[in-house]
Amino acid sequence: MGYESWMRKKSNLECFLEKTTPYVPSHSLPKTSIREGCLWQPIGKDAVDCFSLGDLWDQYYEWSAYGLGVPVHLATGKTVVQYYVPYLSAIQIYTNKSNVAFRIAGEDSESDSWSDDSESEKHSKSWDATSEESSSELPVGSWPAKDRLGNLYFAYIEYCPPYGRVPLMEKVTEIARTYPGITSFKSVDLSPASWMSIFWYPIYHIPFRRNMKDLSACFLTYHTISSSFQVASYADTITGGDSEEGASRTVGGKNGKRVMEANNCVPLAPFGAATYKAQGNIWIDPKSKDHERLSTLYSAADSWLKQLSVHHHDFSFFSSRSTMWI
Repeated sequence: MGYESWMRKKSNLECFLEKTTPYVPSHSLPKTSIREGCLWQPIGKDAVDCFSLGDLWDQYYEWSAYGLGVPVHLATGKTVVQYYVPYLSAIQIYTNKSNVAFRIAGEDSESDSWSDDSESEKHSKSWDATSEESSSELPVGSWPAKDRLGNLYFAYIEYCPPYGRVPLMEKVTEIARTYPGITSFKSVDLSPASWMSIFWYPIYHIPFRRNMKDLSACFLTYHTISSSFQVASYADTITGGDSEEGASRTVGGKNGKRVMEANNCVPLAPFGAATYKAQGNIWIDPKSKDHERLSTLYSAADSWLKQLSVHHHDFSFFSSRSTMWI
């Protein structure tokens, strides 16, 4: 079965999760090149499998610049392509190395908040200011860094409203000027506590249709970025083990789109997710397990943040405005 035929069999939610999963080229490293104490995923007697964070960000290069098109099947039988732009919502990089610089970063809080009745910016008009003060740099003691998590090299949480955010690749480039590890580290350098969250914001759909409020849904996806959580097969994660159907896909990257075989790269399928304005049948198909899947992904994200004692601003915003989890 071809990739497009397989996609048509999936619900809109499943298509979204599949399309927004980055496929990162994997590399084999001799075990002798891995520093003592690093966690790794064995692929053979004398080698380990890993990916670089630089290659990870390359997967978002085109998506960040032009948006990612996700096919959405409507109740009328028609299909539109909804384009989403990714933003870096949050990231924590824990390393297995000692004596690594510690920093917490975030954007200054906005005094206004975005609400449902926005017109010019749709649902980006305002952004609730949190009760906690946010700043570009917080005191070391304000973030709980436990020895078992590794060494916290860098952490970032976004507070700006969507329309005020810096494009993902621009944000990564900005961070890398001070913390080059965000692009140079390999997944074997990172402890299992390392993760990132991507905010997917809708920008337009083709062909354009009026009064399609359900297409204004926003998503948060959560991904681990350590080798300890590498998935052997993308198909096992999304298709329930049917590896033939999920064997390949088109991947965005700095050098253009390309088809990559699943066994030649690492799929970072989301382990958690949250939604905003996704209560309609378009995103939650009553004939599928969409509601159960979203509930599971939401619970996983909530549990992850609580275990790390992280206040994720976007997640709090989504949670306070969603009726799905009540």
